[in-house]
Amino acid sequence: MEDGAAIWRIARDSQVLDLNSSYSYLLWCRDFAATSVVARGESGEPIAFVTGYIRPDRPQTLVVWQVAVDSAHRGKGLAATLLDALTARVAAEQGLSSVETTITPDNTASDRLFTSYAQRHDVALEQEVLFDGDLFPEGTHLPEVLYRIGPFAT
Repeated sequence: MEDGAAIWRIARDSQVLDLNSSYSYLLWCRDFAATSVVARGESGEPIAFVTGYIRPDRPQTLVVWQVAVDSAHRGKGLAATLLDALTARVAAEQGLSSVETTITPDNTASDRLFTSYAQRHDVALEQEVLFDGDLFPEGTHLPEVLYRIGPFAT
């Protein structure tokens, strides 16, 4: 739980992610630690994270909620390393048939991350709009495109 404040700051400073309340990051670190991962710098401070959860109606589907890397550590493949490590852990502990995430059309870094993930693991990647922009109350949100990756070999 002690990582919650740090990952909230990393998400805030990304200037790309939808920032949730600091409280939600504390809860996330408590309730979804098994489906999330944090990378630490040399002095032990969090420098990157991937948060996820298992879909209740699809217990072998990992939904990746957020991926963020502190600006000083970007461009080194850390997000891909964390995503690979998390999905390997989830697959070993409970089985994994697919990974899902949503990405806005303007988020080219996330598009590249998940497209290369599917290619690296030699699995299909399907895309479809999950939430159209007009569903969001602020009226300015871009659509959230669902990326469905898999199925993985069991």
